[in-house]
Amino acid sequence: MPAHVEAKATALLVLMLLLVLGAVAFVLYARGAFEPTQRLVLLADDSEGVVVGMDLTFSGFPVGRVRRIELAPDGNARILIDVPRKDAHWLRSSSMFTLVRGLVGNTSIRAYSGILTDPPLPDGAVRKVLVGDATAEIPQLVAAAKELVQNLTRLTATDSALSAGLGQVQALAEKLNGPRGALGVLFGNEADAARLIGTLDRTNALLARLEALTGHADRQLFGAEGLVPGTQVTVRELNALLADARNSLKKVDAVLADAQTIAGNTKAATADLGTLRAEVEASLRKVESLLNEVNRRWPFARDTELKLP
Repeated sequence: MPAHVEAKATALLVLMLLLVLGAVAFVLYARGAFEPTQRLVLLADDSEGVVVGMDLTFSGFPVGRVRRIELAPDGNARILIDVPRKDAHWLRSSSMFTLVRGLVGNTSIRAYSGILTDPPLPDGAVRKVLVGDATAEIPQLVAAAKELVQNLTRLTATDSALSAGLGQVQALAEKLNGPRGALGVLFGNEADAARLIGTLDRTNALLARLEALTGHADRQLFGAEGLVPGTQVTVRELNALLADARNSLKKVDAVLADAQTIAGNTKAATADLGTLRAEVEASLRKVESLLNEVNRRWPFARDTELKLP
């Protein structure tokens, strides 16, 4: 074999070795193998779902990677995480770490830093991780669902309180649609409802009779031949008679005056006085008869005495 062929083959092998070493170095660099890191140890009851190479995320961004998982002497799982120095400022002494196992999807480790002004997390810090397992609540959900189904079964049973209540509601609706309606529901029996209806009918009849009596009284008092118009006529007649009596009394005063001035004509004055006295007595009799008529038509007045001046 020529010497230059052997040299070329050796050079090709060396080149291939350099390429492989370069690729490995690039991969190690890309994965942060040569980046300065600090160690964080998380303690969990178990490491189910946690694998080497899993990311520690903060606000959805990876800030660390699981390098190893080991069992502690106390039986807890120790999860060793490398955190790059450039991302270590996101982790503080008050940070909280959670291990979340979802129903669907992979397990994730998350960091929460509420106060970024707290002191930074020291290298080699050991923290207890909070485990949130959604699958652990499945038995509770199943038990709650089972209890709910049992309660629904008891509620919908034929001898349940709900069925009895619905039956009572149906009976109430039938009573409301019955002949007595709401009265039958209110009193609970037909007899009391019928008694109330009868009482209302008698009350309506009594009101009708009272209305008729009121109309009759109005006719007797204010009708054409009632008490009030008759009383008005009588009052007018009384006024006329009193006017006559007033005129007669004026004549008496005039005669008395003449009697005082004419003392010699005693016989003529006496004759005139007898005539006037007869007229006054006739007027008084008319007034008395008129007052009797007024008392007959208007029975509320009882004083029938007539006083003359």
